Amino acid sequence: MDKYSGYRYAYASEPFIVSGSGVRPLPSNDDLSLPKATVQKIVSEILPSSTGLSFAKEARDLLIDLCVEFISLVSSEANEISEKESKKTIACDHITQALERLGFADYVPAVLEAAAEHKEVQKGREKKANKFEQSGLTLEELERIQREQFADAAARHT
Repeated sequence: MDKYSGYRYAYASEPFIVSGSGVRPLPSNDDLSLPKATVQKIVSEILPSSTGLSFAKEARDLLIDLCVEFISLVSSEANEISEKESKKTIACDHITQALERLGFADYVPAVLEAAAEHKEVQKGREKKANKFEQSGLTLEELERIQREQFADAAARHT
């Protein structure tokens, strides 16, 4: 009896993932979605009320379903590409290759632009993480300052 035999019955009719952390069912399409309010906001920016056009809730829900399906399709293709390269992580290059394979080569420049913007944002975050080093204070001095600030805050609230 192998270590996954107990799971066979639970997932016999459902697709599942076997990973280092065990066996778990694949999320169903019902579990995958996009935030409705965010999608509505994006659509409202594209179709401002001044145009006189409106976007029905049913149309928004259909748009969300189509987006989820598109994301699943691209990520599945990118995953296959990364697996063929024996990679454990899907990289930006895998996404662009997947888009090209699926006939969405026109989207590649926008993806590369978004990836470059993301890298810039990450650089800014890394600089914030180095505040300790930039402070010029020792760890002991920072701890002392923190204790003083906690004591001041506690005194204000009692």
